[in-house]
Amino acid sequence: MPRAIWQCCEFSRRALPAWQRFTCTLSGTAMTSTADAFASAAESLVGTRFRLYGRSREAGVDCVGLTAHALSKARQKPCSIPRYGLRNAGYGFVLDFAERNGLVCVSEPVLRGDILLTRPGPAQRHLLVALGPNRFVHAHAGLRSVTAMPGPLPWPLIHQFRILEKC
Repeated sequence: MPRAIWQCCEFSRRALPAWQRFTCTLSGTAMTSTADAFASAAESLVGTRFRLYGRSREAGVDCVGLTAHALSKARQKPCSIPRYGLRNAGYGFVLDFAERNGLVCVSEPVLRGDILLTRPGPAQRHLLVALGPNRFVHAHAGLRSVTAMPGPLPWPLIHQFRILEKC
């Protein structure tokens, strides 16, 4: 019988054999197959060109387009998104988009499939998709493409959204 692999990075100071992994975090919030599919769909866009208001792999995506495209691949066609600027201090449209798409605002440790709203600058808001607690994918306007980025986050976190399903 092979020796059990111990996982301790996701559970603070609690090591578990690999065969005893939870489908829910200790607080009861699910890391679902939909969240995993969402993160995988976002990760598959790495290398796609950046395009403001872009919504597809072929045309290019921005951070909102990356999120919308990955949501559509994971479970459903997302609700329409109002126009916004590249530099915009307001982010009410993100909160509205999250609510209309069944995302819940949480303040827990980051899980794969979480959507993070950050503030890279005084008049700028940016969405990233968590591939894990310290790995993210986002549409990088400066590099003109979707990139994967190691953590920790270099910008202040404003909101953290999660796709929830019952355990």
